[in-house]
Amino acid sequence: MPHETPLVATIVGAIVLAFILGTLAQRLRVSPLVGYLLAGILVGPFTPGFTADPELAMELAEIGVILLMFGVGLHFSLADLLSVKAIAIPGAVAQIAVATLLGMGLAHLLGWPLGGGLVFGLALSVASTVVLLRALQERRILESEQGRIAVGWLIVEDLAMVLTLVLLPALSEAMGGKPAGASQAELLFGTSSIAATLGLTLAKVAAFVVLMLVVGRRLIPWLLDRVAGLGSRELFRLAVLAIALGVAYGSAKLFDVSFALGAFFAGMVLSESPLSHRAAEETLPLRDAFAVMFFVSVGMLVDPAIILRSPIPLLCTLLIVLVGKSLASFALVRMFGYGKGTALTISASLAQVGEFSFILAALGVELGLLPQEGRDLILASAIISILLNPFFFLALDKLRGKLVVQKPEDDVGMGPAAALAATAQSNHTVLVGFGRVGRLVAAGLETAGTPFLVVEDREDAIHELKEAGIEVVPANAAAAEALVAANVTGARRLILAIPDGFEAGRVLRRARELNPELDIIARAHSDAEVENLRQGGAGFIIMGEREVARGMLGHVFGLNDAAREASPGKVEGERTQIITPEGVFFPVDEPLKPADTADESILPDVGEVLAGKGRSPEEASEAEAEKTGKLMAG
Repeated sequence: MPHETPLVATIVGAIVLAFILGTLAQRLRVSPLVGYLLAGILVGPFTPGFTADPELAMELAEIGVILLMFGVGLHFSLADLLSVKAIAIPGAVAQIAVATLLGMGLAHLLGWPLGGGLVFGLALSVASTVVLLRALQERRILESEQGRIAVGWLIVEDLAMVLTLVLLPALSEAMGGKPAGASQAELLFGTSSIAATLGLTLAKVAAFVVLMLVVGRRLIPWLLDRVAGLGSRELFRLAVLAIALGVAYGSAKLFDVSFALGAFFAGMVLSESPLSHRAAEETLPLRDAFAVMFFVSVGMLVDPAIILRSPIPLLCTLLIVLVGKSLASFALVRMFGYGKGTALTISASLAQVGEFSFILAALGVELGLLPQEGRDLILASAIISILLNPFFFLALDKLRGKLVVQKPEDDVGMGPAAALAATAQSNHTVLVGFGRVGRLVAAGLETAGTPFLVVEDREDAIHELKEAGIEVVPANAAAAEALVAANVTGARRLILAIPDGFEAGRVLRRARELNPELDIIARAHSDAEVENLRQGGAGFIIMGEREVARGMLGHVFGLNDAAREASPGKVEGERTQIITPEGVFFPVDEPLKPADTADESILPDVGEVLAGKGRSPEEASEAEAEKTGKLMAG
């Protein structure tokens, strides 16, 4: 067996070092992305010791970009994309123009030709797909209006770069670069004029979009539905990967669009299928692993010596990326009538340089348009801006708290430091999260007349809560300011309805510090999450799978009927129920009394029934029904 395995060495070296440095970064309370980038620098060709293959790393990183954009597409519909076209298209085009002009100005000061300045400015104008999406996901605003605007903005940038990469070879000689080889336009039409090249490119993009929206919209969900019907989880997972990677690769080869754009459209047409959520779950582990490879590959491209070799040009380049682009984005979003919270979020998301910049810089050098120094500055500014981006978010969050004056009609600041009005409620329930579970809990609390408020940071959910007249603290619950504004200190209970048990654990620990006597209820999806929440001080933990099993067994052994008979008139017909480990159930779809005074119906513990030795299920049910009567009488 050969020992020369560059692919294996690259993957192992990158993943192991990224894990070590990412964990260290997390312990130091900074983004793990910082650790991944530093890992790339250490395994890159410009530092001593082990050196991974940068070309292999970049190809592996492309898989991460494909899976990430496919996952984003699964959460978007065509309507979502079209809903932000009024700001995403003109905003992205104007921001690209501003950043390009700033880059051309710096290139002119450095003595570069016009063509080199154009390539340099365009490379600085686009943001990283992976970094932007990670930032939105960490703040849980990917599916909010702000997230839709950012992703729409990103798609427009991708399309602009696709056109640039196709047109640049055709314009190279006119801008003082090397003449390119025969283009497709020349082979098809006998001319390589700009009009012919642009027309062919637009025709290809249009053909791809039409094919995906007309054919793919029907074929892809149908195919996945048929595979799901086979009952094999392995085949289903393989089908999802085949669709994501196959469409991305095919779109790049046949229509000359980017891998990222092809994967996004594949996900978007699949989003209309009922299986889209399952498809997203199946791709998540691979998506995260290959996204790490992207950041490592970026770090491998950078020569740290550029900091000593060209400090002033590098500083000016960073100012264009971090300040110029951010101010332009902020001003443009505000010009379109959006609030300061949205403008700050978009400007922070775009304050970095992405993967298209590397491709564009390499093409510019190959065509003789961009000097070698220009490519080094682009790569160095990319890694430094990505390193600084998490801190940039923190700084803008603090700035947001000073800038944003909360008004009913203004959008809500999402940062933890945003100005928050304290609630006047006390002895109330604090509900964290207004997703699928949170909505049901809120409906039950409101029906029961139990005083409560919701802590939520997704803008669309915040507006929905306000329209419904439900008090909401518009912030991420992990921030201490959010819990203070919710008056956790004076609250009676805390319900953590967010799906991530480990994220809930962070909120739980802060809440426990503020109120040691607080009754905390949480949800979990695994034994590890249960243990984490228990150690944090949760008094009541619900694990969905176990409760589903309890409900099913309760029906099999007639325990639900026994509980209904024990409380006649309480439940009419078949009603939706919430069954807790203590045996309390509440019919959430019919009026309830306030929690303090409502009668509780006791559902016997299924485990005790199953443990009944030598008894038939009917006998066990009768015995447990008798036990129910005694408990109620007591």
